[in-house]
Amino acid sequence: MKLVLFSCFIFSFFLHAQSQYPQDYFSSPLEIPIALSGTFAELRSNHFHSGLDIKTQQRVGLKILAAAEGYVSRIKVSFFGYGKALYITHPNGYTTVYAHLQKFAPAIEAYVKKRQYSKESYQLELFPQPEDLVISKGELVAYSGNSGGSLAPHLHFEIRDNQERPLNPMLFGFDVKDTTPPFVSAIYAYPIGEGAHVSHATTKQRLRLIPSQYGDYTTEKINAYGKIGIAIATNDRQDHAPNKNGVYNIQTFLNGTKSYELDFKQFSFDETGHINRLIDYKHYKEKKQYLQKLFNDANPLSIIKPYSNDGYISIKDSTSYVYKIKINDFKNNPSWITLDINGIKNDSLEPPAIPMTPYFISSNQTTELREGSISVNIFKNTFYDDVYLNFEVQGDTLMLHDDIVPLKKNMTLSFDISHYPAPIRDKLYIANLVGRKKYPAYTSTKREGQALTARTKKLGTYTIAMDTVSPTIQPRNFKDKQWLSNYRFLKIRINDSESGISNYRATVNGKWILMEYDYKTKTLTHDFSDGIVSETKNNLKLIVTDNVGNSSTFETLFYRK
Repeated sequence: MKLVLFSCFIFSFFLHAQSQYPQDYFSSPLEIPIALSGTFAELRSNHFHSGLDIKTQQRVGLKILAAAEGYVSRIKVSFFGYGKALYITHPNGYTTVYAHLQKFAPAIEAYVKKRQYSKESYQLELFPQPEDLVISKGELVAYSGNSGGSLAPHLHFEIRDNQERPLNPMLFGFDVKDTTPPFVSAIYAYPIGEGAHVSHATTKQRLRLIPSQYGDYTTEKINAYGKIGIAIATNDRQDHAPNKNGVYNIQTFLNGTKSYELDFKQFSFDETGHINRLIDYKHYKEKKQYLQKLFNDANPLSIIKPYSNDGYISIKDSTSYVYKIKINDFKNNPSWITLDINGIKNDSLEPPAIPMTPYFISSNQTTELREGSISVNIFKNTFYDDVYLNFEVQGDTLMLHDDIVPLKKNMTLSFDISHYPAPIRDKLYIANLVGRKKYPAYTSTKREGQALTARTKKLGTYTIAMDTVSPTIQPRNFKDKQWLSNYRFLKIRINDSESGISNYRATVNGKWILMEYDYKTKTLTHDFSDGIVSETKNNLKLIVTDNVGNSSTFETLFYRK
């Protein structure tokens, strides 16, 4: 690490303005050409993607270089999410983020491991002082990997402003070849409000897309009346990657006047959950397809730019309209969709049926649902709209609608377990029954007296499940009493098929050793280069505990010279 000009760095950090996106300030964090498997603000499950996913040629271990000078301001190591992640704050006030890393550069790795051994924990979050780890532009800071929630080797790279809001890194001059305009896979029209209809129907209608030879689209001419909303499924591809990535900008025009815009330049983490309001959430849950609404139904997302009528189309009888959608990628390759709409009023159509239940939830009021031993607390502003819910209790199973309605924040589920025998209460947890086979998935559960509670943002079916089975522990690359003198790593597979792994602790000859956990392969790995194992005869002891407290202990001997 270099301490050159550190005082100047700190001074300029607080003074530099951020009025423009500097084009030559940040360099590529990799030594290979940039090809993307994910773009900024791409639609993901329950969140927008907050950076670029840069391909690493299906390999791990590529050098990660600091995009600019600065200092390491944050380091996080976790089982899930970003895995191993590094944050570098720069003199101009921006912060770059490097995630899913295999390991850090030697000096940073030593800094982290010292604290892991001090805390006796693999997972940790550190906030070094500005003078601790000063970084030069282009300096090696890490190696690419596949840690955390990554599904394949890549580098997740972000640029954040001084308020920790992620910005599109492409704004800073990163060049990714892209000569292909976005493509559209579906378009739907939504009749909204009393008397509205599309193609003689009062429910959502899929429109037939007609592609042109130039990459643009039209739809069949439609007849409609009243307040109408449009939603599309669209993606973009760059030249050097087949991935279906997100687009950069969407605008709509009614008879030549702009009526709506989605601008994917930046967002804040506080608002990312509102993605479930931007998309047709029910459609996504049922079809696994992201339909982006091109109308603003009271969504607070900052990427939605305000225009007249919030993107809705008001169709009058005996009037013609031309509605256009312009979709741009970052390289300004446009795709256009043109809809010709005839206003034709049809008074003979039945309004859409609103499924009504005894359980009406007013979005601006707190509601408690209770039956038998189960209660649900729904706080004010949990839902975007007033809604009728299905609520049914059968024994210890709660059927709380289907997961087709988005929530703004958590509800609290409470299950009274006083009727269970005392010896097994500690083995109970709340499970969400998922999939066609209703597999019990552990929901983070707290015990409060004679009740189990869980907080969740998902409707669905929940039940009390019991886990009395301890985790399994199996050595992967060694046997009992084996000589491991030529081994670099010690690997052990751990698994818990019910409530899941909560924590583990490994010691050699009574001293804690660091074991990295990869939940995707269910593998614990110790690196002998840590220097903790120094004796010839070694007693390894590993204790693994699941989420309800069942534990297993594994002990073995190994030898090293």
